[in-house]
Amino acid sequence: MTPEVILAIARDAVLTMLLVSAPMLISGLLIGLIISILQAITQVHEMTLTFIPKIIVVALSLLLFLPWIINTIVDFTNRMYAMIPTL
Repeated sequence: MTPEVILAIARDAVLTMLLVSAPMLISGLLIGLIISILQAITQVHEMTLTFIPKIIVVALSLLLFLPWIINTIVDFTNRMYAMIPTL
């Protein structure tokens, strides 16, 4: 194994991880931003007001994007298994 192969595998793994986690992170970021703006406008600073909607939106985005996430992880796994004979 050359360092270039190891770097390519690591780059592919990090890219796959970022792609898989992006839908939940972006949805949590957007709902957090919306709730923060609403809290600033109404001056209601209840801590549970931020966590419950974030949990619900992240869970819903996970359910919505789950087929795509599974396909992405399976494709990555297949690429790694296909590389085994070349190593």
